[in-house]
Amino acid sequence: MSSSTHQVPLVPLAGGVQIPQLGFGVFQIPPEDTAEITTLAFQTGYRHIDTASAYRNEAGVGQAFRASGLDRDEVFVTTKCFNTDQGYEEAKHALHASLERLELDYVDLYLIHWPVPAHDRYVETWRAFIESQEEGLVRSIGVSNFQPAHLRRLVDETGVAPVVNQVELHPYLQQAGLRREHEERGIVTEAWSPLAQGAVADDPVIARIAEAHDRTPGQVVLRWHVQLGNVVFPKSVTPERIEENLRIFDFHLSQSEMEEIEALDRGERIGPDPDTFVRP
Repeated sequence: MSSSTHQVPLVPLAGGVQIPQLGFGVFQIPPEDTAEITTLAFQTGYRHIDTASAYRNEAGVGQAFRASGLDRDEVFVTTKCFNTDQGYEEAKHALHASLERLELDYVDLYLIHWPVPAHDRYVETWRAFIESQEEGLVRSIGVSNFQPAHLRRLVDETGVAPVVNQVELHPYLQQAGLRREHEERGIVTEAWSPLAQGAVADDPVIARIAEAHDRTPGQVVLRWHVQLGNVVFPKSVTPERIEENLRIFDFHLSQSEMEEIEALDRGERIGPDPDTFVRP
């Protein structure tokens, strides 16, 4: 295991599971390239991989894990149940299909990918998740792109809160209210599109802070996420960038620098609106 691995903090989830705060995302990595690129991530020191059935590259993640020589308990694997698989029986089937593609006996974290309120099936999907966890097929269960009202309904109707909510979050969309809701409920915030698909790299405030620390803008933004307490998993296919993204635990942003980045919030989404998104 590389020295970089030991620098990644572990964030406790409700139920006693710990998740590495920095992971490797495989969104938009072509299925035919996923095994090779994920293998490189393992070699670089990543031990947390975030995939989804909708990405169509779970098999490549599984291949990379088997080739890595790592023990199962050394790697944290997240996958997700997509919109077309919502519903009690459908969600159970989807999990088994994901496990088969990954060639794993269990996943560390299973997420409802989107709430899809128009279909109104996320509560019954969540009941399937709860049972799957009790059966040992999943260590932890959570959600993605859920709004406060969706979270409240899950808890009110099942009594079980998600351990994480994975949402679009970056300096231009900071979701302070949602993060407060998470904190009150003991839910860990995970950030997807943490760099706003590279848009924040050209921001003059971030560029100035990066220059002051002799770092890249991307490293500064990832460090901002970590200091906020977010779990974050940048995606890259470039070996240099994959390594660079791990090197964020040997510097610290000051309170004033954190406040400067906080002031960049525009409430600006890159991805879909969770209240209306149904499917691609």
